Formats: sequence, C-alpha cells, structure tokens
Amino acid sequence: MAAQMAVNSGGSLWGPLKELWETVEGAIWRRQPESVHLLDLQLKKHKPYFLSLFKNPPKSTEQREKVRKASTEGISIQGQQGARLLPEQLLTEAFILSDLFDLGELAALELLLAGEHQQPHFPGLTRGLVAVLLYWDGKRCVANSLRSLILSRHGKTFTLDLGTDLVNLTTRFTDELMAHGLTKQILSLVSDVSVTREFERLQKERGLGNEKHRKEVSDLIKECRQSLAECLFSWTCQSPLNIDDTLALIGHLETVTAEADGSLDSVNLALVMALLYCLDVSFLEQGTEDREDLLQAIPLLTERQYVAAVHSRLVDGHVWKLPGLQAVVRLSWALSLRVLSQLPQGAALVEFTEADEALADQALLGGVFLFLTEGILGSEGFRQEEFYTRRLHALITDFLALMPMKVKQLRNRADEDARLIHMALQMGSEPPSSLRKDLEHLMILIGEFYWKDPFGLELSLDFWCPSESLQHTSLTGSFLGVALQRPPHKQVVLSKFVRQMGDLLPAPLYIPYLRMLKGLACGPQCSHYCFSLLKSNGAPHGENLQGGVSGSPVSWEHLFHSLMLYHENLRKDVPSADSAQYRHPPIRGITPRELDGLTAFMQLLTTIATWSETARLALCEHPQWTPVVVMLGLLQCSVPPVLKAQLLHTLAAFAKSPEIAASLWQSLEYTQVLQTVKAPGQRQAAGIEMELNEIESSCEEYPLTRAFCQLISTLVESSLPVNLGAGLRAPGFEPYLAFLRDAIFLPFPTRAYRRPAEKWEVAEAVLEVFHKLLRGYEPQPADFLLETVELQGELVPAHKPPGHSLMYHLLNDSPLLSLCLSLLEEGVRQLDTYAPFPDVDDGGGVGKKQLESAVLHCLSLLDLALQKEVVFMELLRESQSSVLVSPLEQLLQGVSAQSRRADHIINIARYLYHSSSNPEAAFLSAKILRHMARYPNIQSRLVGDFTHDPAVSEKLLAGFVECLDNEEAQEEAEKTDDSDPEKRVARIRHETQIHILNLLITSLELKGPNLALYLLGYEVKKPVSSTNLQDPGVLGCPRSCLHAILSLLQRGTERRSGPLLTQQAPHLAQLCYQVIYQLCACSDTSGPTMRYLRTSQDFLFSHLKHLPFILAGNEIAALNQMSWLMKTAAIELRVTSLNRQRSHTQRLLNLLLDDQPHMQHADGEMGMEDESRSVSGFLHFDTVSKVRRKLLSVLDAIDFSQEVPDTLQLDFFERAQIEQVISNCEHVNEQGHTVCNVKLLHRVLVAEVNALQGMAAIGQRPLLMEEVNSILQQVVERNRVRRCLSAKRHALQSWRSLVETILTACPAELIPADQRQLIIRDLLLDLHDKVLAEDAAVELMAIVAGAVFTLTAHLSQSVLSEQQQGAGLEGGSSSGFASIANSALHLILRKLLNFILCTGGGFQRLRAHLYGSLLYYLQIAQKPEEPDTLQTGVCMWERLTAPEDGFSKLQRENLAIIESYGTALMEVVCRDACDGHEIGRMLALAVLDRVLSIDRQSQWLVYLCNSGYLRVLVESVNQDDSALQALLLPQPPLLKPLYIYESKMALLTRVAKSAQGAVELLSCGLVSQLAECQVFHMLPENDSLRVLGQRDPSGFIPSPLERYRHILLPTLRLLQVILTSTTTQHQQGAAQVLQWVIVHSDTIQSILRSQDVSMGSLQELSLLTAIISKAALPGVLDLGQINSAAQLEFQGHIGRFQRQCLSLLVRLAGTERARYLKQIEESVSPGDAAEKREEMEVAMQQICANVMEYCQTLLLQSSSQAQFTVCLFSPSATEPTDVAVPSVSRVPSLGLVLLLLKNSTASFFHYHDTHTQSLAKLERLEQLAPEELRELCQGLVSGTGGVEKIPSVQRSVMAKRRLVQLVNNRAKLLALCSYIIETCLFVIWRHLEYYLLYCTPSDPKDSLLPEYRDARGVGGLGLSRVTQQELEQLQNDVASSFTEPFQRKLLEVEALYSKAHSHHTFIQALTRRIRGLVRHAKS
Repeated sequence: MAAQMAVNSGGSLWGPLKELWETVEGAIWRRQPESVHLLDLQLKKHKPYFLSLFKNPPKSTEQREKVRKASTEGISIQGQQGARLLPEQLLTEAFILSDLFDLGELAALELLLAGEHQQPHFPGLTRGLVAVLLYWDGKRCVANSLRSLILSRHGKTFTLDLGTDLVNLTTRFTDELMAHGLTKQILSLVSDVSVTREFERLQKERGLGNEKHRKEVSDLIKECRQSLAECLFSWTCQSPLNIDDTLALIGHLETVTAEADGSLDSVNLALVMALLYCLDVSFLEQGTEDREDLLQAIPLLTERQYVAAVHSRLVDGHVWKLPGLQAVVRLSWALSLRVLSQLPQGAALVEFTEADEALADQALLGGVFLFLTEGILGSEGFRQEEFYTRRLHALITDFLALMPMKVKQLRNRADEDARLIHMALQMGSEPPSSLRKDLEHLMILIGEFYWKDPFGLELSLDFWCPSESLQHTSLTGSFLGVALQRPPHKQVVLSKFVRQMGDLLPAPLYIPYLRMLKGLACGPQCSHYCFSLLKSNGAPHGENLQGGVSGSPVSWEHLFHSLMLYHENLRKDVPSADSAQYRHPPIRGITPRELDGLTAFMQLLTTIATWSETARLALCEHPQWTPVVVMLGLLQCSVPPVLKAQLLHTLAAFAKSPEIAASLWQSLEYTQVLQTVKAPGQRQAAGIEMELNEIESSCEEYPLTRAFCQLISTLVESSLPVNLGAGLRAPGFEPYLAFLRDAIFLPFPTRAYRRPAEKWEVAEAVLEVFHKLLRGYEPQPADFLLETVELQGELVPAHKPPGHSLMYHLLNDSPLLSLCLSLLEEGVRQLDTYAPFPDVDDGGGVGKKQLESAVLHCLSLLDLALQKEVVFMELLRESQSSVLVSPLEQLLQGVSAQSRRADHIINIARYLYHSSSNPEAAFLSAKILRHMARYPNIQSRLVGDFTHDPAVSEKLLAGFVECLDNEEAQEEAEKTDDSDPEKRVARIRHETQIHILNLLITSLELKGPNLALYLLGYEVKKPVSSTNLQDPGVLGCPRSCLHAILSLLQRGTERRSGPLLTQQAPHLAQLCYQVIYQLCACSDTSGPTMRYLRTSQDFLFSHLKHLPFILAGNEIAALNQMSWLMKTAAIELRVTSLNRQRSHTQRLLNLLLDDQPHMQHADGEMGMEDESRSVSGFLHFDTVSKVRRKLLSVLDAIDFSQEVPDTLQLDFFERAQIEQVISNCEHVNEQGHTVCNVKLLHRVLVAEVNALQGMAAIGQRPLLMEEVNSILQQVVERNRVRRCLSAKRHALQSWRSLVETILTACPAELIPADQRQLIIRDLLLDLHDKVLAEDAAVELMAIVAGAVFTLTAHLSQSVLSEQQQGAGLEGGSSSGFASIANSALHLILRKLLNFILCTGGGFQRLRAHLYGSLLYYLQIAQKPEEPDTLQTGVCMWERLTAPEDGFSKLQRENLAIIESYGTALMEVVCRDACDGHEIGRMLALAVLDRVLSIDRQSQWLVYLCNSGYLRVLVESVNQDDSALQALLLPQPPLLKPLYIYESKMALLTRVAKSAQGAVELLSCGLVSQLAECQVFHMLPENDSLRVLGQRDPSGFIPSPLERYRHILLPTLRLLQVILTSTTTQHQQGAAQVLQWVIVHSDTIQSILRSQDVSMGSLQELSLLTAIISKAALPGVLDLGQINSAAQLEFQGHIGRFQRQCLSLLVRLAGTERARYLKQIEESVSPGDAAEKREEMEVAMQQICANVMEYCQTLLLQSSSQAQFTVCLFSPSATEPTDVAVPSVSRVPSLGLVLLLLKNSTASFFHYHDTHTQSLAKLERLEQLAPEELRELCQGLVSGTGGVEKIPSVQRSVMAKRRLVQLVNNRAKLLALCSYIIETCLFVIWRHLEYYLLYCTPSDPKDSLLPEYRDARGVGGLGLSRVTQQELEQLQNDVASSFTEPFQRKLLEVEALYSKAHSHHTFIQALTRRIRGLVRHAKS
C-alpha cells in the first residue's frame, strides 16, 4: 500500500493529463512520426480518466491520516529517496483544496506540490491559486484530447487525412467510450459545470486571485464545457448517436434557455448543431464513393424504432423552454422525413413520413426563421465553425427545394397581408396585429446568413443559376468549364426562388428582398450574378421612361432614376453656405420609408461594388446613370446624416478601383464636400466640417464622420493625387489631413457619444488613414525643400506630402503624439481590468474591439516613425532646413501628462503581458522595443525605469517570458496567405518571439546594464559576473527569458528526433542558440551562464548529441543553428579544460569524436565505463561496426556545392544597366550579409515602367511587368544564395573553431596520440574530398585551407611527440611511420597538392595556408636531432648498406609524389615565391627551400635555374635594398620586407649548398648584386646605451642593431656557403666575395673592432672571420697587372683585415678571455634558457678556430718551406699579461698561440667529461631523479615557475631533448677544440722552425744595415728586427711551456678524438717536431 501512496509531485490530476494532451496533439494535429505507438500507450494508461469523465479520486480517511502525518512522519514522493517532511501550512491548503473540489486528499496534495513547482510560470500567484489553474487545466486537457480523438474518426462529413492505423485506434477507443455512456456523461457535465457556480465555490475559499487569474480560470472552465459539447457535435458530424443518446440530447435541449439578447451560448449551439447533424440525411445526395456503407450505418434508415421514438418525442405537444428551438428541430426533422420519403428505404416508414407537412407547419408557427436569425446566427460561436455554416445552408436550401408548396403558401400569405396593410393605410386605420411575417423572416435570414462568409465558402452560389447569356468573358467562375451542362435540380429551384420573389414585389417585402439580395451578392462570383440580375430587371433601353414605372422596382434603372429625381428636387432647396436656417430640413424631403428603402438599396449597391470590379466599372461608365456624380450631388443636399453616411460608404466601395478613385478625388475637391477653399469673408465652415460640429455633435452620433474617414482611407489606398485642388489653393492632400487631425482625431476624446463604443470607432477610422499614409511614405530629398506655388498672382508655400507632415508631428512633442500615447495608456489600462465588454462603468469597455484596433494603429504609427526617422533626420540635416524635430525614442522618454511619470515605454512594453489576448499589440510592442534597443544610452535608462517599481518590473518580465513561452506560435515556411486567422495569429506570435530574441541579441552587444541582462535574469545593480543563475523558483528566482529560451530549446531533446524547435521553428531556434552563444562568449556573463548550463541543464551535451540538424526545406537555418551551437561548445571545451574539469571535457570529446556506436543507457546517463571504453574500444575494434564520428557527420551536413541562379534573360531592359541598378539597391542587413533591397528595386523598376510614354509602351506594359517580375524573382534567388553561402561559411568557420579548440585547448592526454592521428586523418581526408569536388563553392575554400593548415600542424606535432615519447622508428614498423600508416600520409599529401593546384592563378592568400600545411607535412619525415655519440666505429660501408630507416623511406616516397606532379606544381610554387602577397611569398620560398633540401636528383633546382625564376630571385635582392634601408630607422615601418628577405636568403643559401647551385648563383651575379646594396653600410650605433623609452615595450619589434644583424647575418652565411660549395670555380667565387668584403670594408672593420659581447656580435664575428679565412686564397691577391694604385689599396685592405683578425685572437684567447667570459655570464639573464650561454661558447671557439685557420692559410699561402714563410707572431713565448686594449700596431706574440693551445686543451677535457656524462644520462633517462629532470627542463624553459606547470610525460620528453642538445653542443665544441689544437701546433711549429733555424738575429748596433728580408716578409705585419736575446728567450719559454705532461695531454686528445675524426697522428707528428726543434736549438 505504501508504494501506491507515494505522492506524484507532477500532480496526478495535471502532469499526466498534460502529457496525454501533448501526445494526442502530436499524433492528430502535428502528425509527428512514431506518434501512433505513443498514443496507444497513453490511451491504455488513461482510459479510466475517459471512462469516469471529470470524476475526481474519492476522499478517504486513510489518505487523510497519511497526509495529516506528513508534517511529522514525512511522506514518500515519487522519484525521490526517503520520506519528505511537508510544512503544516501546505497540508492545511491541501485539505481546503480537497474539500473545495471534493477530491482525494493525496490528489489535492499532489496538485499543490505541482502548483508550487509551476509557480514561476505564474508570477504573482500563490501555489494554491496555481493549483486551481492546474486542476482546471487538467480537465481541459482531457476534454480537448477527447474532442481530438473523436474528430479523427472516419465518417460522413469530413476527414483529417490521417493514417489508417491511427484512425482505427481512435475509432476503436472512442467506440468503447460511447458504449460506456459518454453522451449522458457529457450532457450531465455541461449542465452541472458552470462558471458562476464554480466561481461562487472558489470565492468562498479564497480560491480566486487577481483579475488575470479570474479570467484564466473562467476561460479554462468555459473551454472545458465548450470542448465537451463539441465532442458530441464532432461525433454526430461523423456518425449518428443511438436511440437513447439521441433522446437524451433532445431532452437536454428542451430545458435550454437563451442569453439576454435571445441568442444561444456557444455550448448550447454546439449541442443544437449536434442534434441537427444527428437528424441529417441530406448528405446522401452527394453520392460519395462510400455512400452504401453510410446507408448501412444510419439508424434513420435501418432502425424503425429509432424513427418512431424520435418522431413521437418531437410531435408531442410538450412545449420547450425555447419554442423557437423546438421549431428548428421540428423543421429539421420534417425535412429529413421528406428526404426519407423519396428514398426506397422510406417506403416502410410511410406512417411517419406523411407527417412532414404538419411538422413543417408547426415549425413555421413556432417562428423558426426568426429564431434561426436571432438565436443561432446571433450566437457569437456560430461563425467560428465551418460545419455549422454548412448545416444551416443545407437546412435553408432543403426547405426551399424540398417544400416548394410551403414556399408558395408563404408568398401567397405575404401578398394577402400586403393588400390588408395597403387597405388599412388607405382607410387610415391601424393594420391588423396578427399578421405573420414568415417570408420576410426567411428573406432576412437568407440575407443575414450569407452576408458574412468567414471561410470563403461562397455557398450562396447555389442560388444563382448561370444562364448562357451570362457567359461573360470577365467572369472567372467555377461554371466556366461546365457552362453548357445542365445545373443540378436544386440549383435551378433556388435560382427560380430568387427571381420569382422579385416579380411584382409587394411593398412590405421590398426591404427584406433587398436585404436577401445583399446577402446573396457576397462573393466575387455571386456579386456578378446579382449585378446581372438587377441589370436585366430594368426596362428595355428602347422604351421611353415615363417616371421610371415600367421596369421592376428592383433594378439599376429604377434605383438610379430615383436617385436622380431626389437630387433634382432637393438641389433646388440648397441654401447658401451662410444661411442660418440650414438645420431646419425643408418640407420637400425624403420620408422615413423612402429613407429605409434607399438605404437598403445603397447597401446592396455597396456590396456588389465591393465584390465585383466589373460591376464597379460598368456602373461608373454608364452614360445615363453616372452614380458617382449623383451621389456626390446628394451629399450636398439636406438629407439625413444616415443616408449621407451610406452614400459615402458606397463611394468608398467604388473607390476600390484606382481608375475610379483618381476621378473621384477630383470630384470630391470640386464639390467641396470638405471645404478646402474658403470664400473671402466666410465666417463659419461649411460642408462636412459643419455637419460634424453642428449636427453630429448635438445628436451625439457620428455616422457621417466615420463614413468620411472610410472613404478617405479607401481613396488613399488606391491613389494619392499630388495636384489635388491645383489652381484654387496650394495643391495637395494637406487640408484633408488637417481636417482628419484637428477636427476629428484631436477632439475625439472630449466629444459626447450616445453609444460609448462609437468613440473608439471614430478613433479607429481616423487612425487607420494615418497608418496608411505613413506606411506608404518614403522620405525623399525634395520633401525638405521650401517650395512655393503661384496662386492668383501671389506665391504661397506648397504643401508637403501627408506622410511627411505626419512624421513631423510624430517627431515633435505634438498633440497628435501625446494623444496617441495617452490612447496607448488607456488601452493597456482597459486590458489590465480583464473585463468582458459590457461591464465597464466608464463605457470604455464597450468598443473593446475598436479600442484594440485603435491601439494597434497607434503602435504601428510609432513603429513606422521609428523605422523611417533615421532617413528622415539625415535628409533633414542635409537640406539645412530650419525645421526642428527630435528623435522619437527620446520623445518616448518624456513625462506622461496623465500619470506625471516617464512611463510611455513601460506602457508600450506592458502590451507584451497581454499577448495571449492581443497578439498583434504584443508583436508591435516587441518591434518598437527592438528599435529602441539600438541606442545604448536609452538602454540603461530603460533598465532603471523597468526595475524602478518591483510590481511593474515583475509584470514586464512576465510579459516577455509569456511571449517566448507561447505554445501556439508557429513558423511558416513561406509567407502564406492570412486567410486562416489561427495561422495568422500563430505567425504573429512567432514573429513576436523573433523580435524579442533580436532585442536580446542587439542589447547584449551593448555595454551593461542593458535590457537583455535584466530580461535574462542577470544582476543589473551589482557586477554582472556576480550573478548566480538558478532554476525558476529556487531562492525566489523568477522565471526569466533565459529559462524560457532554454525550455524552448530543451523540448524533445530526450527523444531520438532531437530538439523539436529546430524543426518546428528553425529561425527561432537559430536565434535562441545565438543568444546562448553570446551569453557564453561575453566575458561578464560567461561564467554564470556556463555554470548554469553545465550543472542545471546539461545543455550542451543534450543538444550536441543530436547534431547534425538536417532540415529539408530550411538549410540556412539548420546551418546557423549548428554554427552557434558549435561555437558555444568550443567555448565550453576551452573553459572546462582551463578549469581542469576533466570529466566534462572528456564527455564532450567522446561525444564528438567517438567512432564506436554508443551503448546508451535507458536514462541517457554515461557512467564510468565511458572512460574505459575510450581505451578498450581500440583493442577489439574489429568486432564492432564503426559509426561516423559526430564531427564528420556535421561536416557532411554542410553542402559545399551551391547552385547559382542563371544569368538574366531580358528582352526589354538593358542587362548592364539592370545589374547596376541591382548593385545600387544593395545594403548590408542586420546579419551582416550584403543583400539587395527587393522592395526598393521593385519601386525603381515600376517607376521606370510608369515613366514610359506612348501607345506602344501601354501595349507592352504587361510584358514589361512580367519581366520586372522575373528580375525580382532572380534577385530574391540571389539574395537566398548569398544568405546560403554566408550560412555555410559561418557553419564551416564554427566547425573549424570547434576542431581547433579540441586539438589545441583540450588536454592532450584526453585523446591518445594514436587516436588523435586517426581523427586528424579522417578530418583531413574528408575536408579535402569535399573541397576538391567539382562543384565545391569557391567562397568556402579559404576556411577549408585554414582548417587544413591547423590540422596538418597538429598531425605533424602529434607524430613528432609520439616519436619523442619513444614510439620511435627502431626497426620501422611494417605499416609505416607512426600510428598513422604511410599510405594515409601519402593520400593526405596527394590531396594537399591537388588542392594547391586546383586553386589556380588567384587565391594566393589561400595557398599560403596550404604551403604552411605542406611544410608541416614535410616536417613529419624530418629526422629528429640525434645525439652525436662520437662513436664513429661504424665504417662507411656499414652506413651505406644499412637498411633504410622510416624517415628516409617516407621522405623518398614524399619526393616521388611531389615529382609526379611535374612542372605544374613547380610553376605554381615558383610563381608565388617571386610575386604576390608577402606571407604567401615567404611560405612559397620556405616550401622551395624544403623541397630542394630533400630533392637528391635536383630536378627542382634544374627547373629553378632553367625557368629563370632563380635569376628573378637574385635580381630582386637589389630591389629590396631601399625597403631594407627603411627598416633601420628608429621607428621602422612594417617588418614584412625583413621577413621576406630572410626567407629569400635562406632559399639562396639552400641553393648554394650544392656545387651546381652555387655556380648558378655566381653566374647570375648574386655577389655583385649584394655588393651594390647600400643597406650594409648603415650599421647602427650600439644601442644598449639608448633610453629604454624608445624600445618597443612588447619586445616584439627588435632594436635597430638587431634588425641590422637580421639583414647582415643571412648574407654572411650565404657568402660562407658559396665559398664552401664552389670547388671548381673557387678562385672566381672567392674573388667575388673578397670584392664584397672590400666594398663594405668600413662596416666590417667597425664590426671587427667592436667591443660588444652579445650573441649577435659574436655571430657576426664568427661568420666574418670564416669568410675572410676562406677567401684568403693563393692567387686571389695576384690580380694580374692591374694599375698599382688599386693593387695597393687592395693590399692595404687585406693587411688591415689580417691585423684585426689577429687582434681578435688577443681579445678572445689572451688577456681579455677572462673578462669576456665574465661579460657573457652577465649578459645572459638568469631567466633565459641555458641554450644561449652554450651558443655563445660555441661562437667564441668558432672565432678562434677561424682566426687560426686564417693564420694557417696565410702561412701556407706565403710558401711551402719554412725559411720563406711570413711571420705572423712575434718571437716571444711569454703569456701576454697587459689588460689594456691591444693596439693593432703591435704584433701579437707567439705566447698567445701557446696560451690558446693550453686553454683549448683544458677545455677539451672539460667538454669531453660533460659529453660522456650527458650521454650516460641519456641512456638511463627513465631512472633519472625528478630533481635532475626538473633541472634539465629548466634549460629549455625561460622563467622560474615554468617547469612546475609541465606535466610529467612532457617533462621526460623535454629532458631527453635537452640532453640531446647538450650532447650535440659538446660534440661541436670538441670538434672546434681539436681543430684549434691542431692549427695552433702547426702555427707554433712553423714559427719556431723559422725563428730557430732560419732567422739571422740582428745586432742592436747594426741598425744601419738594410732590411734582412724582402719587403713582403715580416714587414707585412710590422715586425721590428729580432735580436739574438729574444730568440733565446723564446726557446726557453717554449721549452718551459711545452712540458712532458702537456705533451702527454695533447697525445691523449689525439687518442680520444682526432684518431677517429680528423688527421690521425697529426698531433703526434707536430709535438714530436716541436720537441725536436726546442732540443735542437738548445743543443
């Protein structure tokens, strides 16, 4: 029992029933897929509810006890664990509710809990009041579901076209219900439930809240009753009731009473109609295919006792409460009996069918026609149901057709009565009172019934029988095709009735007959038949009309003749305008009877003129009748205002034709109906103005005024003549506008009205004119110029267009504007009372419809003014006119006169709160607010106004939310016709939602506080980011627009079909997603929003799982929805990754990337096994079929092809001009798309067509208009294509950002490397397949290229990191390279190259991305840096025969693929490298560089050389000179030229690395080009001393000196490579390079002299010394016999370089060394990476090595024997001690070389030790301690805290990289040291050999002796003479330095290094010789 007693918090009397209704609605009305099954389940579950209709669960003591204890013991609630304690207050309310509705205590408690849960949806109501609403809402759901189920049955009257299984299901279900006595249940409920009774009960228990609550409750109760009654009606429409039910229904109707006005209420009307359908057999005449089945199913034909029972019940003499109703039922039965008697089955029922006459008589006695008119037609529900109309039509026509004798009797009696009346009049006595008026009532019924035709059925066509004479060409009727067939018998009878009734018409029937014709003339075809009837009734034209007697009184002839006569007579009495006795009507007037007759005829004329264009023109053009003239004439005579009003209405009907309207304007002006030209000295107004002020005001009725407004309204719509009244006054519409404004509109609130509703009718009529005028107005520059017109010789100002005048009034604080605003206030005040019409005391409620209409016009005026004001104000400013206007949005912030508060905008916004009753007002209100939202300054004020008063604030917010929540809103795919009012309202509701969302989107772009933040529930008083979003109702949080948007989007997410909104209202869904994206993207709102979406809603996951959205008809919206959703997802992934919320990130990633099918659980939740599945899924992937990754299926949904509209085919217009016009009409719309303004284009084209003159043009007009149409269609299509492309771009861009976020922002370990590579492979291949398709749109290529770039970069990175983490290539796995197979890599490369080629000539920027991708791709095959272990035991042969490793294999295959593309690819890349966009050029150069480096066959190099591209590149070096010079200014322009120059140099260096390339470069004159560059002369001063302020604070822009080095170093490297590569033509190369060195010698010398110790300067020095040493070649100096001056200068330069190089040695190896090293330590900041220090060490050693190499070269160059050598060092072996800067003049001593030798030897061993240590660490990397790892990483990470953030996996990879770097650095240093040691030894040996063996010492005394050597020798370096003493000293010093241990060390160096790497035994030989020399000399 406990289980059963669990409380359902959804409320068992509401939640499940709501669900039931949604299922029924989904199945029957929305026709959702899979709905039949759901419906079946729901019906089985809820069958008890239907069987015990509206019965509540009973009370019980057990329940009462349980509920009572809930506050102490708690109570269990479904879906929640444990018992929950409930507060006492709640339980008390539950008992009250239980007693109130007499329902079980638990059910009452459930209702209250549901009420509490739903409370946020009903702001301002307590849970109890909400529970009352829910109780009735549940009942309503049951009633509506039942009604829908019954409607879906198959039957005799209509069908809903549903599937057979659904119809069978519902039919079976409803049949069961019917068998259980449904009819009686319904009838008893309809009697028992009544609004007043329920209200009394609720009132007693305080169960009613504010006005809105009362209205909602009463509406629900009414809807319940209505739906129940309609259940019976729907049933009987389809299939009849059985005997008992029929009799019960009759019994119920016997007791029915009417409303106060004699009509039935809609519930009883439905029951009456149900009975009429029950007794209906007329459908059998239709002869449908299932007629036989229907015959079987009808008890009237098959059950005798049924007929007997019904007959006896209807014939007995018992009088019903409504005798008229009894008469209607009896007539219906009589007609059914008449039909039965004519059927074969009727023979058995003769005894009953005989009685049909008698029954009909009884019905007529009961006043059947009068009751039908008053009781049934008068009911407000009658016109809302098509099948009521059809049934009544059948009743009337059956009576006329089946009982012709009765009709004849009625006519005879009417003739008789007419005679009696006539006699009585003659005698002067009263006519008898007992006269029956049946025929009159019948005619009036017909007239009234057919007069309104809301469904456009035109049933009255049955009364018109087309005769052959009527086959008029203009008549496009349904009878055209079947003109000569015989019409059905019934139609013939009815048409005969219409004609015969008009013959010899007795006077009393004249007006009813006209009223009948007026009804029958409604509709486009009927009006034409009626027109023809009246035309043919007239006398033949030949006859002479004598007083118009001969023709029928019902004819045009008669009517117009009478009008002319009245006009003739009355015109004689027209007094002058000033005569005061005007208001006493003259004697000779129109009698009241004539007045009625005329009015009736005028109404008939109005109806025909309204419906039939042909009739209008025919009547107007008739030469004798001239109706317009006569009617305008009568308007000037003294006839009663009622007739004048009718005349104006008729004129308005005629004015619907533009042709008539134009002339009517002129006639109006001419007759001065409104006096526009005042006579001089005239005191008071005449014409209609006087009528208004004098007559209508005193009568307090204003028919004439209203009619005049209607006439103007129609005329304004047809045409607005500019030159109206020209010649007599300033032409234009202004006087009319002024009259409407000043005489009608402004005084309307203060006039007196006999009928209160008329006040609003006047307002509505005049506002409608204003609305039309403003709607048709487009501001033009001409409107703002002061123009004058000449009038009777003087100049008067011309009138502006009326729209301009209205705009002027609306943009000023004018009476017009304030009256409009007070009208809006009045309107919203009336709506807030929620009163039904007649109850309001002040009479304002009477004209509710008119008031609402007036309010709509006011809102429209404001809306139009806001739309047009921008253009208006711009034009006004440009015209420099003195007119003052204020923007409307500022005026609306003004203070209201009534409330003394600035609440205009609040009043406008309050209309949103009434969207349920007034959707259009809400729509306009939202539109106006959206215009206001554009202005940031207004936004913050609005927020203040809206939140100032909490009660108002709550209401306003509720209004916005209610509009968004509305369930009736529907999006139309295309703008359909508005004929169906329900669809129209649904569309308006939808557009209101769109406007509100756009308002939010616009506001969110502005700074806070703004409306959007307030409406979406964020803090506006505190910082936005401090908001804490909650579910509605939690912590008192009201339901905001954000909740509404989320609930809109969340509907259906739990189902397979996905969010319903995306399919039902795609555009709305797109905007909802956009709002959510904006909230997530904005920094202030992002935090709270994403937290809320993640925790409370699980929003993103539940939506992403339904991607991709595919909508057949609306691709654009689907793409945009996905775009915003993906952008939001990207933000979410980034944020969760940053916040380390791994499970969230992982869950989304799995959703997007998995290719394993999801095993989803019932509750849709993912458990822990998710994590493990991502691992295990790859181990057994053969067993599971793969599914497409979500990301890829989204990409599939973006269709890259785009059909483009065909070019225009024009016959009349010039294509080029049309294209020009189209482009002039283009503008950028709100979404940022450039589209063509179709309306503007239409105006331009139509104006062009209208401007054509001449007959030919008029003849061609239809063709021209057709062509205009085709142009417009084309432009619409173009706009669509643009929007479509833009949507695709947007979607692709969002997809790309999502992919990039996944790859870059998400923690790498969430996607294992192997998975990552496969994912990237899939993405890349799919992207390429789509973009390389034939029909892919060019516009999408750029985004794809960007995506390809990112993906390739990540692929390369992933492969590299995988190798670093030890996957490695040892043994190269069979499938290839990394996890991604080689074949996949090759495929990617091919597609990439295809993409590059398919972009062709243009798109260079796009190719830049692709070149980047290609570079990343080629990087994959680049071998990583390997440690140089110095183990060169592997001999050359082994190297050559070793198996190819993975890298070389991949590289070889890549190259083969690239070369398979031949010269086409080479051409594209080379062209891009030489010309075009800078980035493109740099990347193309880089690609060339990369390909040349792997191109062993040098095919690319050959192409470069042969095609001339290399020459172009070389020559462009000189052209870059000026741009490079500009770079050295202190504030440089862009750095682009520098980057391009570096790229170019890198490529040329790459070319120079091959001998062939170097030769080519020399022959292209590269060095001479470089020599001409001036930029190398511009060495900037060292700027370390400059003020810091001028440095670029970001450190991005390098200082001028650094920029100079960026230019110089690549050049030096290039020259060095050329020197190294040119083997054959070395002479030529070296000569050219020396030439360059000499041209720039001043720069070079200042660099060599520089004292700067920085990385840059050391690099410069090392490169310069390298070049100088390599260029110093034998023979370079022998330049042949050039003139000796040049030779001397040349030698001078060379000498200077030699001296400076040697002095460098002094600085780096001698005394300065220590200072240098210290300076290096200081210059490398502690935060910098250790790499820098190591690089500087290498540079220093390199310089020493270069200088030593130079020395060696010089020595070797001078001669091969020692005795003729050049001496470079002085013979002193002491180590230099002086710290002073060495002067260049002094020759360095040999001691310096010795010192260098010692230092290098020491360094060698130091380096060798660290090298072996690092190698050892590298081998046991896994076992290293964490501290060691951290220390190693520190070397690569700048900054102190950097290492801590690196994950451990990365740390070991980094440590490995750092160790390899260390090892290789040490290997380099070892090589340099060993080289320095060898050269030092050689230099020392050569010098010692010379000094100690060949040098003759000079005697100091012998100073006069000549030089002992030729000038070229020692003198070259300025050595003074050497003394004996010095030589001895040298020998001793050398001996002391060159000790045994030192020699052993040198030999050790050889053993460790030189043995394997350089000259074996070289050191050994030299040490031996030096040792020998020293000993020899000693001896």
